[in-house]
Amino acid sequence: MMSSLPHSADDGRVLTTDEERWADVTARKISGVPFFYAVTTTGIYCRPTCSSRRPLRANVRFFASAADAVAAGFRACLRCRPSGESPASELAQLIDRVCRAIDAAETLPSLDELAAEAGMSPYHFHRVFRATVGVTPRAYAVARRRARLQRSLPHAATVTDAAYDAGYNSSSRFYANATGELGMSPRVARAGGANARIRAAIGTCSLGTILVATTERGVCAIDLGDDASELRAGLVARFPRASVTFDDAALESHIANVIALVDGTPGDPAREIALDIAGTAFSQRVWAALREIPYGTTATYSAIARAIGAPGSARAVARACAANPVALAIPCHRVVRNDGTTSGYRWVPDRKRALLQRESLRKRDQ
Repeated sequence: MMSSLPHSADDGRVLTTDEERWADVTARKISGVPFFYAVTTTGIYCRPTCSSRRPLRANVRFFASAADAVAAGFRACLRCRPSGESPASELAQLIDRVCRAIDAAETLPSLDELAAEAGMSPYHFHRVFRATVGVTPRAYAVARRRARLQRSLPHAATVTDAAYDAGYNSSSRFYANATGELGMSPRVARAGGANARIRAAIGTCSLGTILVATTERGVCAIDLGDDASELRAGLVARFPRASVTFDDAALESHIANVIALVDGTPGDPAREIALDIAGTAFSQRVWAALREIPYGTTATYSAIARAIGAPGSARAVARACAANPVALAIPCHRVVRNDGTTSGYRWVPDRKRALLQRESLRKRDQ
């Protein structure tokens, strides 16, 4: 039988008894170190997350590994397949294979073609893909085609050549949607944004040095750091062919607004900052959800995934947070792990903890 070595759960508890493991079985979850349970009346062993009918507690035994359960004479459940990859893991691998097929396709595959690749009906595949990836198959394919287009434009002989290379099967369809997909005209995009005009400013705050950059449409970058020259170099590297002008006086109000965010000004002025940022369809959904997190509170990656209708995409949510180009204006610092602890932050985790502490204190004092 499984030993009772203590291990920590997500909420800080120490699971040491079979009764606590039984609570995990009834809740169909794993709170700490994985284990298996077997039912003596059926001779079958399962994962704690198995959706089979709940057995009587008196008929249940616990094991540290599948091998231990087999050695005790139990056979694997056909539903949760505890002896190999979990169904969820197999599904994730299947969707990953479909995504690679989309990436390699010369033109946008149809829903029927993708469903056939996955061995599912189109309806079931559409639902599973969206739940796993966070966007529909078409939205994912369009985003990947857009990325190929942006990579090929600067090197193509003509704009039309780049469109066909990216998977557009009609030049008229490409030009009809190009500006919306690129954020600029195709010829400007092909020039690497050479005609784009970006103004930037550097300021200081209690968390170090701040850089704010804007286009005519809104703020396109907010960076935090310790060295002004490094922040300037980073902005130029991000927009290598744009015309970047540093004008601290012209952007004084923008710097003041960002400093207000750093200092934890009540009212959450981040919502009032106009943004000009690009990202995948999934990232845009995540960023919109982040801007809805109330001031002085936090949300978990899993909660954000559920809020955007993609409950299985917590890791993808974390990647979208890491890709956030505008610190504070999109408050990714308010997203924490399921146990409430802070995680990574592209502008240094210590800054994240400081921001959360300030917002919490300000809200409490209101």
